[in-house]
Amino acid sequence: MDTSTTSYESPPGLEYLLQIDHILIHQQFEFVEAILGFETANQYKIKDKLGQKVYYAIEDSNFLTRNCCGDNRPFSMRIIDNSGHEVITLQRPLRCDSCFCPCCLQKMEVQAPPGVPIGYIIQTWHPCRPKFTVQNEEKQDVLKIIGPIITCSFGGNVDFEIKSLDEAFVVGRISKHWSGLLKEILTDVDSFGIQFPLDLDVKIKAVMLGACFLIDFMFFESGKGQRPKLRLW
Repeated sequence: MDTSTTSYESPPGLEYLLQIDHILIHQQFEFVEAILGFETANQYKIKDKLGQKVYYAIEDSNFLTRNCCGDNRPFSMRIIDNSGHEVITLQRPLRCDSCFCPCCLQKMEVQAPPGVPIGYIIQTWHPCRPKFTVQNEEKQDVLKIIGPIITCSFGGNVDFEIKSLDEAFVVGRISKHWSGLLKEILTDVDSFGIQFPLDLDVKIKAVMLGACFLIDFMFFESGKGQRPKLRLW
């Protein structure tokens, strides 16, 4: 299967994504959150598979929404390159995330540069498992993301498969990495890996970053420094 959807018009700051097929995302530990129990804005380091820092992500939200809405909170995520320039902006509105509310499910808009939409992640209703549709800047469906029925880790990775639109081929995955027993129990600091075809459209690679953050908040972020509950979709 040919998975190439490459566009030769790369938005500023995304050139590096052309060269890679694997991204690692590490959430940073927040001392205030751990000690006082108040939910603080999330921060992440984004690296290549060799461990070299590519971007830095900073959540932009307010104290009230973080501590009242918890993992359902709306936010903007600013993704900054090594030169300090904001190259990607993620926008998540306040919506439901339950399969029992199919009319107002989760979505995220990905912008690059900030203010210019290049793609969307739309939660697709399904009674048994988490499913998402990846769209390009024209809101055309490009790929699907399908997660497991049980999204809690029991000593191993939790994989969300990136599939073709007909769901016949797996072309990549977003994996929540097992962080060790103590870290999993005591914190909500998570690590992820994203794998995708090297020749995938660079804009869709950036959209996959947005999908990873949306998955983190929906399934692995609990609020107030507590570990996520066991969740059956």
